Amino acid sequence: MYPNLSYLIHALTGWGPDNAFSVVQTFGLMLAVSFLASAWFLSMELKRKEREGILHPVLTTIRVGAPPSWMDVAWNGLFGFLIGFKGLYVLQHGPAFQEDPAGVILSAQGSWVGGLLGLALLGGWKGWLRLKAKGSGEEKKISVWPHQRVWDMAMIAGICGVAGSKLFSLLEDPQALIQDPVGQIFSGSGLNFLGGLILGFVGVFTYIRMKKIPGIHLLDATAPALVVGYAVGRIGCQLSGDGDWGIVHLDPVPVWWFLPDWIWSFDYPHNVLNEGVPIEGCTWKYCHRLAEPVYPTPFYETVLGGVILALLWGLRKRIHVPGVLFFLYLVLISAERFLIEFIRVNDRYDILGFQWTQSQAISVLLFLVGLGGMVWLWNRSPKGRKA
Repeated sequence: MYPNLSYLIHALTGWGPDNAFSVVQTFGLMLAVSFLASAWFLSMELKRKEREGILHPVLTTIRVGAPPSWMDVAWNGLFGFLIGFKGLYVLQHGPAFQEDPAGVILSAQGSWVGGLLGLALLGGWKGWLRLKAKGSGEEKKISVWPHQRVWDMAMIAGICGVAGSKLFSLLEDPQALIQDPVGQIFSGSGLNFLGGLILGFVGVFTYIRMKKIPGIHLLDATAPALVVGYAVGRIGCQLSGDGDWGIVHLDPVPVWWFLPDWIWSFDYPHNVLNEGVPIEGCTWKYCHRLAEPVYPTPFYETVLGGVILALLWGLRKRIHVPGVLFFLYLVLISAERFLIEFIRVNDRYDILGFQWTQSQAISVLLFLVGLGGMVWLWNRSPKGRKA
């Protein structure tokens, strides 16, 4: 396993791990790649719909040459404070950051000196631009295409998605939250995909309503983008061994199995949690493997995500009823998550007489929403009624 980049470089070159490259965590790296991949797929789909005349530009008024507003000054100052607050703290606590970058970044700890310095620099710079500006600028109307707002949507989806993932993760273990609320909230671990999907959707849908982008067509365009982000993100879980693995799988590899043995069951050596038993002779920072092999569920989810992506990508030009592709995505992704939960490690609750995980309960609701949405849109569409 490769808990950080230094272990991956070691596997490729033989260089010793736990060096300066260890500051780059493989999970965080693949999470960033997943956002970029999602944004790229979304941009491609929006451009296609624009070429086909499905989506159109929106006339937007901007002010050219206007001085920064006091709100701009405040936001710039806040951004500078956060950068300084965390940046100087990271420089002062390099070993702690190298050991747990996410935990340090998401914690409430920081440098007040650095924060105030960043506030003065960035907020003061924006304020100086406002004071020296002359006039109120000139209003101009420009046409903005939906694909030109992709990065805004990606940023909103990222922020809301992480918040939703964290919120739903906290709700999975309310006892731990009650015992250590600050530690649980500001911990760098614990993310729930379905929670991120729900809150990310709310954030992006609110944004596109404000920008007058037809929501139903944007939903269809996001379906492949969401799947590719999910599949790529799970690669990070598999590479790092972040605990998002399956239940113990002790069945021997069957004679007909032709794939690598680790796909059947895996003990996650050098996992980022340092969970399990020590690896004999290992002197590195991450020297544990699981005592018993488990199902490598992140790998399975990446493969299933790829299958869903291929299906949606092949159907995106064949389904002519707007919105159906997105609701089909909900059906497929919720079914995938419901099934994979049977072999994943998660707390189970008594729900309607069944022992389900929180993700399974949410998956059932999303499946019903997806199925109902498909039927409703298909029946109310002239194209659907003719089929």
